Amino acid sequence: MTTNNQVTYNEAENRYEMPFGNLVVYANVRKDRNMLYIDYVFAPQELRGKGAAGEFMSKLMNVVRAEKMKALPLCGYAASWLDGIASIRI
Repeated sequence: MTTNNQVTYNEAENRYEMPFGNLVVYANVRKDRNMLYIDYVFAPQELRGKGAAGEFMSKLMNVVRAEKMKALPLCGYAASWLDGIASIRI
């Protein structure tokens, strides 16, 4: 599943989001200086198993790099996804 949509920060919800048609994949986060705590990643049932969450995480990590942050995954999915990317994980 590939989309040209971008990850955006929803300040009111404290989360990063990316639309897939009329559905949204998101990560609830907390920011503290240069640290991004990833508390929870959600993909709607209709998108599960189709690569949407992985694409979202890839684009979210582009944001993390661009903003010179480090990611600390507290969510099991995010931790599993980030296991091979030591440069942005503490």
